[in-house]
Amino acid sequence: MPAADRPPAPPVLREGGAPDAAAVAALYAASRRSAYAGLLPAGLLDAEADTAEQELLWTLRLEADYGTPADTPVLLLAEDRDGAVLGFAYLVPDGGVVRLEQLYVRPGRTGGGIGTGLLRAALTRFPAAPVRLDVLAANPRAVAFYERHGARRLGRGTARFPDGTELPEYAYGWR
Repeated sequence: MPAADRPPAPPVLREGGAPDAAAVAALYAASRRSAYAGLLPAGLLDAEADTAEQELLWTLRLEADYGTPADTPVLLLAEDRDGAVLGFAYLVPDGGVVRLEQLYVRPGRTGGGIGTGLLRAALTRFPAAPVRLDVLAANPRAVAFYERHGARRLGRGTARFPDGTELPEYAYGWR
């Protein structure tokens, strides 16, 4: 089979760190613009698209000393065989639960199992703790993804954004 006809090799999953901040920032900005177009105000997405600012934020997150390993956030990366970041999950321990704060896949690569692989790795990373996340109610693709992977809706809330936007969201969790 010609190389162009072969499916891409499965991604390699690994833990990330501060050296990955630039790649994560770029993927975060691109993914948010794609996933939230029409859901969030364009001005907010434009502000988040500042990759230099995002890189600084991710560097600070990934270099910070959180104390014990049990309290330290974890960045999981999915990479292609050349080391390009295809997706990431960011987990934050929070008082006995773990918050899945971010799970993004490179635009154009969704639907191929990358998000599923990251989610499975995230759910097993802190085996003794329940995992929780919030999903915008107006994001049916994300809602369906998490429900398909066993998440249970735990409640409703309001997502508040830096520009003052407030949108309904659902709380989801496992275990």
